[in-house]
Amino acid sequence: MPEFDFGDELQWTPEATAKLKNIPYFVRSQARQRIEELARDAESNSVTVEYVEQARLEFGQ
Repeated sequence: MPEFDFGDELQWTPEATAKLKNIPYFVRSQARQRIEELARDAESNSVTVEYVEQARLEFGQ
């Protein structure tokens, strides 16, 4: 079982942050969790617009 350090903060690029702000507030928290999960799965220490787009496609938007 892999160990995850959820205490670490991922760095968000300005572009990714802007896209996150365009997500409706009532699903933003869930979307942010999924986006950060995608970044961690890719062993990235930053969240880029590509992860936001990948999550958007998963949510069917």
